[in-house]
Amino acid sequence: MSARFPKPATPLGPRARIAVVVAAVLLLAGGSVGYVMHAEQRTKGRQTEADASFALGGPALYFRDTAGGRVAHQPLPATRAAATRAAATRAADARTGGTRTRGGPACDRFYASDEGALCLRAKPGVLPKTYAIVLDRRLREKRRITVPGVPTRARVSASGRMLSWTVFATGDSYATTSFSTRTAILDLRTGYLIKSMENIQLTIDGARYHAPDVNYWGVTFARDDNRFYATVSTKGRTYLVEGNMRDWTAKALRQNVECPSLSPDNTRLAFKKKVSDDAAAPWRLYVLDLRTMRETPLAEEHSVDDQAAWLDDGTLAYALPGGGGRGSDIWTVPADGTGTPRMAVKGGSSPVAVAG
Repeated sequence: MSARFPKPATPLGPRARIAVVVAAVLLLAGGSVGYVMHAEQRTKGRQTEADASFALGGPALYFRDTAGGRVAHQPLPATRAAATRAAATRAADARTGGTRTRGGPACDRFYASDEGALCLRAKPGVLPKTYAIVLDRRLREKRRITVPGVPTRARVSASGRMLSWTVFATGDSYATTSFSTRTAILDLRTGYLIKSMENIQLTIDGARYHAPDVNYWGVTFARDDNRFYATVSTKGRTYLVEGNMRDWTAKALRQNVECPSLSPDNTRLAFKKKVSDDAAAPWRLYVLDLRTMRETPLAEEHSVDDQAAWLDDGTLAYALPGGGGRGSDIWTVPADGTGTPRMAVKGGSSPVAVAG
């Protein structure tokens, strides 16, 4: 007996094939919409705005509490002048996580002045987006801007007028070359928004510079709300640039400077400097004297991938990877290269000092 085989299926006609394709597309689209709706519902299901009693006030250290993703605050760490007297208290705070007050808004990056704050919040969905949320002194929302990308840097000028944020458009690490950033600047007094710094008139080595691979990140503002500093990368090199808001120009000052942070007295810049090709630990924290252009390595020997914040003219705060499953901890170190790093917040990131 000969083997029996099933008859071949009748080929689908053109209309049937189209119907199958349409059904598949609708099924995939439905799945994507369902994922987005589920992510949105998860966000709506948790508290994302500040509690009514939570506001800016100080002196205090504000930061993102990594346990819940919301902003918290606690007393500022003791300065070096009071370090001996406060050593026992500081050690106890490091063990317990500090006398923190919770209840701020949910943010992935946070920064503030005495007059207001900026909260960057990742927007759930198939394509990464970020909410740049402008907050008043009571941390109530004043304005919200949606931008494509993953949040990475946030800054507010001392007056509260100028805001800047950086997102990763592609990639998610400064330790590689396969990333692209987009940095915006918002003037709250005029309401003018610069969506991307890439059109600024850039000068390198005394000549106007144009290149398709230019990336900016890590803006920091001077007290006059006109001068600013930032990082620009191109052709595999990074530069410190000094910018002018009125002229919309920027000039490169020196190479190998990333994530600058201007001191309260506007005389020095903290920054991370690439000192190794090891992608796991490429940077070291430095301070640059803008009058002499002399660099000073700080006592922190770990690789710091952060835009350090000045707590006062002599102390810097920054985040390092945390232990025990914590995403990160906040550490402080003297800004003159002396002393030793000390933990200020267990389970925190995005530190900023608020005076009052």
